[in-house]
Amino acid sequence: MITLRQLEFALAVAKHRHFKRAAEECNISQSALSLGIAELEKQLDTQIFERNNKQVLITPIGEEILVRAQRVFSEINDLTTRAQSHQTPLAYPMTVGMIPTIAPYLLPKVLPELKAQYPNFRMTVVEQQTERLIEQVRYGHIDTAIIALPYAVDGLHTFEFWQEDFFAIFPKDNPLAELETISSDQLSKANLMLLGEGHCLTDHALTVCSFDRDEFKSNFSEASLNTLIQMALAGMGTTLIPEMALNQVHRQNNQVATIALTEEGPHRRIAFVTRLNYARVDDVNLLGNIFKAAFEADKQNLKSQV
Repeated sequence: MITLRQLEFALAVAKHRHFKRAAEECNISQSALSLGIAELEKQLDTQIFERNNKQVLITPIGEEILVRAQRVFSEINDLTTRAQSHQTPLAYPMTVGMIPTIAPYLLPKVLPELKAQYPNFRMTVVEQQTERLIEQVRYGHIDTAIIALPYAVDGLHTFEFWQEDFFAIFPKDNPLAELETISSDQLSKANLMLLGEGHCLTDHALTVCSFDRDEFKSNFSEASLNTLIQMALAGMGTTLIPEMALNQVHRQNNQVATIALTEEGPHRRIAFVTRLNYARVDDVNLLGNIFKAAFEADKQNLKSQV
């Protein structure tokens, strides 16, 4: 009989295209994983993988089998969470994906309150770009993800809990630091530095400012937003930061000026995304309310300091 463990082995091999790395992910020996795959192929009387010393390939019928195997895993995960959903709120662990332009600014705000209200709740955070997180949500690898909208999320539920604007950042000795607001034209002349392809903050900034993507091809494809902030403060240009980063940026450097854009907001919307049949929707909504309250408190705190 085919087992879930055998399907897990096959999905891990398909993910890594490498037996050793798949075995490490499944926390077993490579020989045990190979035996499991061989048994699965024997049960199905079908070859799923072509392998040699250099590469692992998936056969055409193997592709179809693996798609169905992934559906089985997603259904099992949802079956488990649905059985648990009637329990105490946030009584069970949850894996939450977050994009890199949200995680470092959201987590310091929300974790203390989350710990105070639900001390036994365990949240594992996966930080990746939006496209990868959406894929992981669809296939049941993670429970939910926090992303920035607008973004194509066909076939998924979205639970929006925050809206915010972008701000340009300058050292205080920069002449542009005296501005109350800054226009797209002024930004384009100030050596605007943006994150590389795949970062939705860049996509949203280009859309908000009506910039031609070809004219703003990033030279910082592997840089983080924090790196661009430090470069801007060193006088190498400017970058755009989300509103949720303001408090943190000002606390870290009192010689920084953050200038609002003239373009009408909100410039991005923050939301959870889940599968349509995800069972722990109440927990997701609860987290959204906690996170929203933390953002509101942070915003009031920033106003009181200005």
